[in-house]
Amino acid sequence: MFPQTLRDFPLVKIGSLLLAALSLATLSTATARADLLEQVKAKGEIVIGTEAAFPPFEFVQDGKIEGYSADLLAEIMKDLPGVKANRLDVPWQGILPGLAAGKFDFIVTSVTATKERYERYSLSLPIADATVALLVRADSDIKTPEDAADKIVASQTGSAQLQALKGLGETLAAAGKKFSDVREYVSFDEAYADLAAGRVDAVAQSFPNLADAVKKRPDAFRIITPPFGPKVYFSWAARNDEDSKSLSAFFDEGLRKLNTSGKMEELQKKWFGFAMPVPSDELPVPIQ
Repeated sequence: MFPQTLRDFPLVKIGSLLLAALSLATLSTATARADLLEQVKAKGEIVIGTEAAFPPFEFVQDGKIEGYSADLLAEIMKDLPGVKANRLDVPWQGILPGLAAGKFDFIVTSVTATKERYERYSLSLPIADATVALLVRADSDIKTPEDAADKIVASQTGSAQLQALKGLGETLAAAGKKFSDVREYVSFDEAYADLAAGRVDAVAQSFPNLADAVKKRPDAFRIITPPFGPKVYFSWAARNDEDSKSLSAFFDEGLRKLNTSGKMEELQKKWFGFAMPVPSDELPVPIQ
């Protein structure tokens, strides 16, 4: 006959049962919180979020995501044999929220390293310069960033470039000047189209991207130099949690190898036409 209550069990047996239950619970928790890099290796797949509308960093060509970041990623993935990179093309407005919600394992897209993002996410080593400049029409009378006062300016909704543009607006306001209007676009391509059509007077974007825009349409656009605002960099991003630390370290080590070997510079020249030296040891702490 089986014992009916715990009182009927010998103390040694009760202790053994409790120890076994505790061991199972610990094992279950450890499995559930398995290191993300190890999960990726076990699945044979890493889910990556990308905004493939940011040439020449990332863009779609013949149904495939191409560009500078795609080439960097391909080099780094050589150190994850047997793992497939499943890249999801998502509008910029859904990139970081999607990462936070666990829809992606990692972000391989041009994330401007701002102070807020630095504190909230695990940002990678720099991949390129992200300092902001203004794109204007070739025949524009705008010669300096300050000349954009009384003009219609534009940038992408939710972007660091838009915040930099608003910062320029604050600088102008301190001098008793202001923009005529600040317009926001879902994509930079839309903003460039309206700039070419004369519906806006200037678009704020990172200097490397503007160089690409001018390269494609030298008769239509030119860049106002020097760039305005503080020196900033583009990075990739992971969640800032314990489970993601090893995955972040894996990508940092990959980027460091590409930087110090000269491969990163080679790819910059391929996609931008010039090199952008960036730190290989750490991402400088953003000031804004």
